[in-house]
Amino acid sequence: MATALALLGRAAALVTGAQRLLRGCGVGGSAEKCLSRGISTDERPKRPLTAYFRFLKENRSSFRQKNPEMSNVELVKKIAGAWKELPASQKQVYEEARKTDWQRYEQQLAAYKAQLTPTQAAALKEERRRRLAKRRSFRAKRELTVLGKPKRPRSGFNIFVSENFQESEGISPAAKLKQLFDAWRKLSSSQKQPYLQLAEDDKVRYENEMKSWEAKMVELGREDLIRTGKQRPKKKTAETANKAETAKAPSHENKAKLKLKKSEE
Repeated sequence: MATALALLGRAAALVTGAQRLLRGCGVGGSAEKCLSRGISTDERPKRPLTAYFRFLKENRSSFRQKNPEMSNVELVKKIAGAWKELPASQKQVYEEARKTDWQRYEQQLAAYKAQLTPTQAAALKEERRRRLAKRRSFRAKRELTVLGKPKRPRSGFNIFVSENFQESEGISPAAKLKQLFDAWRKLSSSQKQPYLQLAEDDKVRYENEMKSWEAKMVELGREDLIRTGKQRPKKKTAETANKAETAKAPSHENKAKLKLKKSEE
């Protein structure tokens, strides 16, 4: 009887896990992607907290009670200051707890990896690679924003959209974008010309600001952020620039189509 109950319990757990995995996969997802996602989120052991984050988690509520008027950022700064001033002997308590949890984590992780199939392991590795690449890209963009890198020049189509978006018809941003996209395609070359000229002016603005910004980066020792010779745009005549902008217009329209498609999904 006890054996039967145990088997029933294991079967129920398997069914529950399968249902949870299917809910996470949704319709149309690949089996490998769904399987790797379900395993990575539901079964993969969580990395233990560092000594500082243990201190933060343990003391956050008490600091909040003593400083109810502080914002979350101010509160975290205050806790960080308290951690910095904490005696080494007290910090060691949190560090020892981290080491103990880390040993347990390594054992659990080894057991977890051992039960993966080669396909699952490869899918999880690729998932992790994409996640790290996305994180690095976000950090790089944030750094450039903090350093004040000039905004890239707008295209004629971008300027047309920004100037007419509020007045365009449509009950949603996606509907407005679709209406503007259709309107842009119907414009004649002469009607597009003012927007294309503004785009050329914006390129000049961008180049001037980039020269000043790059000079500043050299002073800061950040030559790694300077464009190479291949990245610097070549000087164009007015006729050549007009042809180039006209040729690029379909590319911007395709991007608008892609955004519209994503918003409608």
